[in-house]
Amino acid sequence: MDTALSDPQNGSAEAASPANVTARPPSTPEGIALAYGSLLLMALLPIFFGALRSVRCARGKNASDMPETITSRDAARFPIIASCTLLGLYLFFKIFSQEYINLLLSMYFFVLGILALSHTISPFMSKFFPANFPNRQYQLLFTQGSGENKEEIINYEFDTKDLVCLGLSSIVGVWYLLRKHWIANNLFGLAFSLNGVELLHLNNVSTGCILLGGLFIYDVFWVFGTNVMVTVARSFEAPIKLVFPQDLLEKGLEADNFAMLGLGDIVIPGIFIALLLRFDISLKKNTHTYFYTSFAAYIFGLGLTIFIMHIFKHAQPALLYLVPACIGFPVLVALAKGEVTEMFSYEESNPKDPAAVTESKEGTETSASKGLEKKEK
Repeated sequence: MDTALSDPQNGSAEAASPANVTARPPSTPEGIALAYGSLLLMALLPIFFGALRSVRCARGKNASDMPETITSRDAARFPIIASCTLLGLYLFFKIFSQEYINLLLSMYFFVLGILALSHTISPFMSKFFPANFPNRQYQLLFTQGSGENKEEIINYEFDTKDLVCLGLSSIVGVWYLLRKHWIANNLFGLAFSLNGVELLHLNNVSTGCILLGGLFIYDVFWVFGTNVMVTVARSFEAPIKLVFPQDLLEKGLEADNFAMLGLGDIVIPGIFIALLLRFDISLKKNTHTYFYTSFAAYIFGLGLTIFIMHIFKHAQPALLYLVPACIGFPVLVALAKGEVTEMFSYEESNPKDPAAVTESKEGTETSASKGLEKKEK
């Protein structure tokens, strides 16, 4: 679910607050600048490192790290599915007790957050283990059927180091479950974002344009057309958004006046930026022109979102500014370099598609046979 960038002090959802509620003291300019700057930095980290890890993920052979490829059909349906989900959550919060809904969601995201954070920190933590650490390999395998009809449902490989990371992540999970502290929320949010950018792959640039274009309309409608998105974002007590307090300088870690950025405003542009990095690598020119261009475009788009929100004192659909920037800047660069055809003809196969796997095997066998023929000659 995508969420607009919003300021709880000035957002429209609180414009009609009851008279008997004590008004928040206005945030200082320093506090606002710190909050927005921190949100921008937190948004950039999972995009940058997630894009780098997506390259390794695309080349990997471990079934547990296989990316999920988004096709043009998936991209066209996604805004409709997201709209139904968003409206369903809004109605749930209106009909049922918010307390019980958030309790169920907290348990659900507690499990997902631990797994996501463990997967995120595992490569970094591996560097801190001593060389003589007793690292054993494990495999979690679930199959269906027997004989020739046997089909793998789950095939996950892990080791002792992964279990240690899972234990550390569980500490953060318990902290989040008991306190709902904004730092624990952000740790889970960053982990979800990085995993999304790493493991969700667009199959080509056209699919990315369809996805971003559809969510552009989705974001604008649900933020400007209704109060649904802002209401859900503020009612939904789950790490689906990054938050940073604007009163941190006054109240320290117990601050509670938050600015927020939805994870969708990170992951959706992020998977497009990661695709352009893999396209850069496919050109074999030892440059990352399109990646850095789109990355700079994201900084510009999110900075513009923050500026507009601060000027008009209203929650903004971040994709309204991010989509034109993230698509427009790289396309202009491609036009200048005469590489538009190469950009839009670049295609990635789905590693989970049996046909793609067969083609890959046939290509490997062909290359091997050609190599043998050369040796014989």
